[in-house]
Amino acid sequence: MTDLAQLEATAEALVAEGKGILAADESDGTIKKRFDSIGIESTEESRRAYRDMLFTTEGAEEYISGVILFDETIRQTSADGTPFPKLLESRGIIPGIKVDKGAKPLANAPGETITEGLDGLRERLNEYRELGARFAKWRAVFSITDDLPSQYCEWTNAHALARYAGLCQEAGLVPIVEPEVLQDGTHTIERSFIVTSRVLGAVFTELFDQKVELEGILLKPNMVLSGYDAPHRASADEVADSTLRCFRRHVPAAVPGIVFLSGGQSDEDATAHLNAMNVRGPHPWELSFSYGRALQAPSLKAWAGQSDQVEAGQRAFYHRAKMNSAARTGVYAPEMERDFVAGGT
Repeated sequence: MTDLAQLEATAEALVAEGKGILAADESDGTIKKRFDSIGIESTEESRRAYRDMLFTTEGAEEYISGVILFDETIRQTSADGTPFPKLLESRGIIPGIKVDKGAKPLANAPGETITEGLDGLRERLNEYRELGARFAKWRAVFSITDDLPSQYCEWTNAHALARYAGLCQEAGLVPIVEPEVLQDGTHTIERSFIVTSRVLGAVFTELFDQKVELEGILLKPNMVLSGYDAPHRASADEVADSTLRCFRRHVPAAVPGIVFLSGGQSDEDATAHLNAMNVRGPHPWELSFSYGRALQAPSLKAWAGQSDQVEAGQRAFYHRAKMNSAARTGVYAPEMERDFVAGGT
């Protein structure tokens, strides 16, 4: 029997006050696109050096509770030879691992996907735990149109998410359950609310039916936003109100925390939206962040693959982590960004 108390303790540590999660689990294809944007080649060594820069940022542990790693990264080492999971643990940061195999076309559902990776997952989870992981992540994606997502897509992905979550808890790993409703398109915030509500309803029905202990999971969802190409983009207050209304209806209070993904939001928008939600607290769950690009983009640009720019990259990463920590308690303000630009931290 899995020790639920241990799972709860890990989940609660990941959403500790003022802290959030760094998603450094980009696939080879995604990290290549990001490296292409700064004109450097994506090689095993350049990826290792980049992650090493992030993980060795002095003081990052003040704001970062955990890091989601990719299969390659969990097996790599820091410049001094320390395995990345051990490096993170030594700084009080919990190592995690992405375990899904990506979204593939869903049979008989044009334009929709199913996330694969359940085959052999039990064995892989046990290996990852041996390598140092204490939590895992699985992402399912849903596109919004006038007709999509279909109920078929919603329930098929919800079932897979719950199967993954159950296997994680069996292995002693906290599952991060990530149902991402993509915000690409011209849809209204009202349409986003309806779709996100349906997806969350399916996910928690499956989690309950498959006997997943909700006290030992974290939810990593999208915020309820207007489509990125919508004629009218909702304000931060509208985003906060719609997102909170949706989640209060569909996310049980037993869940320790909601760690939002940033999706295609700008760095500052992702921070401002999280802040607006926490200003409206307290909430039944901790509201935190599990950002990838929105934590890393300024750091990647400042580093630019240059060994003499590591410190600049680390300063940029530390700043974004600090801004999102402020948003966790509702004290973030845009003026704090200008202070950094002016040379402060």
